[in-house]
Amino acid sequence: MGAPENKGTDPGGLVVVGTLTLPGAPRSVGYARRFLRDMVPPDHPGLDDLVTVVSELVCNAVTHTASGDGGRVTVSLLAGEGFLRMEIADDGADGRRPRLKAETGAESGRGLRIVDVLTRSWGFRPDGPGTVVWAEFRSVGRVLFRNPDMGLSRDSSTLMPTAFEGGEQ
Repeated sequence: MGAPENKGTDPGGLVVVGTLTLPGAPRSVGYARRFLRDMVPPDHPGLDDLVTVVSELVCNAVTHTASGDGGRVTVSLLAGEGFLRMEIADDGADGRRPRLKAETGAESGRGLRIVDVLTRSWGFRPDGPGTVVWAEFRSVGRVLFRNPDMGLSRDSSTLMPTAFEGGEQ
């Protein structure tokens, strides 16, 4: 039971709303959530699902790929007609790709099941030695995004240095 590879909406009609590259460290999960909360209007009906899915996917990238071994994770938010697409790029896992695991009752291993339930579709595509895991969400009407910088650019004096230097756990 694996994720579909390269099956999703054709990326040709998508607009990049924002992208954030973070260190492959556990603290980056919180920064990824903050990034989405800063990008998507607080009254957007899918915001909680977006935040939950970014948590799962960034955590997986940090835990199961070379990103968590001194690498980086990139979170991108894209918009299309009637949907949002999140992409998480990692540094690779020696050819292993994301897959749904059979339910065993274990305390871990449910992250991609959560992603599967909360998204309209998800999958992955190889990206050199790395992998991009994508997830799409229905979006009603036109989404008016907030300020696309929101202090998140590499030149920001707040979030970026804090994320890369290890402050504010």
